[in-house]
Amino acid sequence: MPGTTTVEINTAAFKGSISINTGLYIDGKWVDPVEPDTIDVINPVSEALTPALATAKKIAAVSIGSSKDVDVAVTAAQKAYKTSWGLKCPGSKRGKLISRLADLLERDIDQFAALESINAGKPFQIAKNSDLMGSIQCIRYFGGWADKIHGKTIESSENKLAYTRHEPYGVVGQIIPWNYPMLMLSWKVGPALATGNCIVLKPSEMTPLSALKFAELVQEAGFPPGVFNIVNGYGTTVGQAITEHMKISKVAFTGSTLVGRKVLEASARTNLKVVTLELGGKSPTVIFDDCNLEQAIKWTSHALYANMGQSCVAGSRIFVQEGIYDQFMDKFTAVVKALGQATGDPFEASTQHGPQASQVQFDRIMNYIASGKESGATVHIGGERHGTEGYFIQPTIFTNVTPDMKIVREEIFGPVAAVQKFKTEEDVIAAANDTEYGLSACVFSENVGRALRVAHAFESGSAFVNSAQLIESSIPFGGYKSSGIGREHGEYAIETYTQVKGVHINLGLMI
Repeated sequence: MPGTTTVEINTAAFKGSISINTGLYIDGKWVDPVEPDTIDVINPVSEALTPALATAKKIAAVSIGSSKDVDVAVTAAQKAYKTSWGLKCPGSKRGKLISRLADLLERDIDQFAALESINAGKPFQIAKNSDLMGSIQCIRYFGGWADKIHGKTIESSENKLAYTRHEPYGVVGQIIPWNYPMLMLSWKVGPALATGNCIVLKPSEMTPLSALKFAELVQEAGFPPGVFNIVNGYGTTVGQAITEHMKISKVAFTGSTLVGRKVLEASARTNLKVVTLELGGKSPTVIFDDCNLEQAIKWTSHALYANMGQSCVAGSRIFVQEGIYDQFMDKFTAVVKALGQATGDPFEASTQHGPQASQVQFDRIMNYIASGKESGATVHIGGERHGTEGYFIQPTIFTNVTPDMKIVREEIFGPVAAVQKFKTEEDVIAAANDTEYGLSACVFSENVGRALRVAHAFESGSAFVNSAQLIESSIPFGGYKSSGIGREHGEYAIETYTQVKGVHINLGLMI
């Protein structure tokens, strides 16, 4: 039978034990994989920095599945869709269950924030007040949508009535990343459940703990068995099985652009399942010399260094108008230096900057930093490992960069900024759009006309004026170009989880 693990935490921020099921969650039950196998889940903070964690670096060993487990989960989801969910369950009932789920998550917010800290390295207070509060708000928001999914009547003729129905796809596959485990889960699960779909979800094999804990809440809330299923595993096995499964009608994926292309290819090879993709970014932050400089610096730091730079919307390309460049760099450097000094144990109240999520991610970022140095860019601050244990990297700023450098063109997914100077509005618009990506962009200017011109000129799915990354559940989020297809959040997300049927009724036309 599947097991559980208990994590004991004794810190000022959180004291207590958290019990986590380590199996697969399929058809309302915890089960072992068809072919038993496990993977170790690692705490990215060193033992020396987090002595209160009895588990040290290894937190748990969790079960991982295979394509055979995906088959079992899809069968359970199909059964639930046809018998107890989907069109068989009124939207009002779905909404109550989803709202109950949000309430339970709010009840256990400290436990989930602690799991995000030990598994993904997030500072506890940030995980609680940002990631978890955002997850609760998202699920609650979509719970409110469940009984408000309407079709239309369409004028035709006196002899005909026509109307549309917005129907669920049935079984949807969802693949979420490791950088925001709970937040990305809520973005996917909320609209899928609200629209009546059943879910087979694969969390990242590196950060599955909060998703497994969430499944316990699904069970407690009273969802019918099979509506929500979790199959842990690797992308090359479970992820691929989800994207290729002939009985999954839609896949929602958040991750790298490289893997997103593979998801699309799998759809084309199989049943042409609908695909929505939220992929990479190399987002520009444009700072004009008429901005509120103090606010621009704070927002710019948040746009890049939040979550240790491990964010698809990270504003890693910073363009500063030449009239304030020196002043900006002096003040921005001081802010980044202070952030570096607030690096450490995620459970310390003073910590603002934690470790990278894994050894793989740490090595990837350090390789990009080495590339920047080798290509002739100047390390203005940072550029090294922080400490001697754990996956900590100093917040880093590169200057004297050129558009052809890897650190300017490629997504680093770490706390690394490339700062460039510009002269005119036209120049910076061209430079900002000189990328294969188009997820997010920020502009800072007290000139309303200029700010809106630039925001409208950005080739990106989101544009922020005098702010950064204020993402809300009611406002669409997604990418242009290689940053993705489709939208998360709001009514736009509801549309991506429903398919439209036109119904034609003959009122008397004879042939």
